[in-house]
Amino acid sequence: MVRPPDSPGCGGAPGPRMTGNNTPSGDAPSRRGPLLRWYVSSATLGFPQAAGPIAFSLVALGLTGDTRGGAAMMLAMTLAQVVGALPIARLGASFPLARFLRLLVAVRTVALVAVALLAAGDAPFAWLVALAAVAGLVNGAASGYLRAILNHLASSSRMPRALGIAATLNETTFVLAPVVASGLGTLSPAFALLVLAVVGALPAVLVPGAGSSHLDAVRGPGGSLLNRSLLLWLLCAGAGGASVAAIEIGAVALALNFGYEPALAILFTVPLCLASVAGGIWVSVRNRMTSRPAVLAQLAVMSAGSALVALNLSVATTVAGAVLVGSVLAPLATYYSLILDTLAPPQRRAEVFALLRTANAVGVIFASAVLTAVSLSATLIVITGLMVAVTLIVGIASRRGRPPVPSAPDRNE
Repeated sequence: MVRPPDSPGCGGAPGPRMTGNNTPSGDAPSRRGPLLRWYVSSATLGFPQAAGPIAFSLVALGLTGDTRGGAAMMLAMTLAQVVGALPIARLGASFPLARFLRLLVAVRTVALVAVALLAAGDAPFAWLVALAAVAGLVNGAASGYLRAILNHLASSSRMPRALGIAATLNETTFVLAPVVASGLGTLSPAFALLVLAVVGALPAVLVPGAGSSHLDAVRGPGGSLLNRSLLLWLLCAGAGGASVAAIEIGAVALALNFGYEPALAILFTVPLCLASVAGGIWVSVRNRMTSRPAVLAQLAVMSAGSALVALNLSVATTVAGAVLVGSVLAPLATYYSLILDTLAPPQRRAEVFALLRTANAVGVIFASAVLTAVSLSATLIVITGLMVAVTLIVGIASRRGRPPVPSAPDRNE
């Protein structure tokens, strides 16, 4: 889940953004029709991952009598995403952005449809796990290419609003998708998977083209992804993903700790999601890139929220902690996307955006692994320590006068 004065929307005067075919877009008006199609594509691209835990668990229950198989499918999908994000993103450097994205979505759709068909035919469960991995293999790269396409649809001054709207829609997807999967899964788990695949295929139909733009068309050296500025923001994204995952995955355990039924885990997940949606709306209305001090404050808010949840004092304080975490998700995610756009080598933007999505997935994997090894309380303490650590690192870097962002970014491509 998610995310300076010289930045877009903050009074700075960066150079014009150049598109992949070297036409300026920094001050060009956003194209409303294609942008609306991009929003829908962004919201539906994550539908399979959002609905996957419920849909896969129902399939596993029907085939094996145990819902843990669903967790195995999600783990396979997530691990494959981490492994495939960078190499697959590099494969598409010589293709038009939209065309390669459609190819990636098609691969995922075929894999998910195959899972549905095999589930309906009572195939060996190992095949379903393998195909879930195939579907996940392209997720990171697809997300990176979709984000790269946005650079050709929205001007720099409107980019914060566009990303804020996208964050709000994505949070709405993650709220509604499990409900849809649960309702359809009661009719037929295989049918739920088929619907999941169809909805997830919509970006292949709706995503607007970016002309003949592709990564190799951008002039200039490729540059390295292994620089401290870039890695720091990826670490922040991963820590934030771990904080959210610890609350969402541990919600049932939190409910049980306070003597409630497992179904009342929504006491913690729903406020988090609603706060995240509110944060996305705030970013959209504000339409301005957050300053460095504000980013540091937002990281501190997320750390404080994680700490409140870890203290486990009462339901009220735990819910308050979840709300604090959720409230800064969209602002931070938007900032990460914007600053990585600035820091990324022009030809490697899709790779960097894929890494941003992957960093979040690594955070989820980390939280899941710690939850598996130790108690929920210990996990929440570890995650809080991680959030405090990255907050301190950002603060120290800024105080030393070597902030992890350029003071005068060159936005020329």
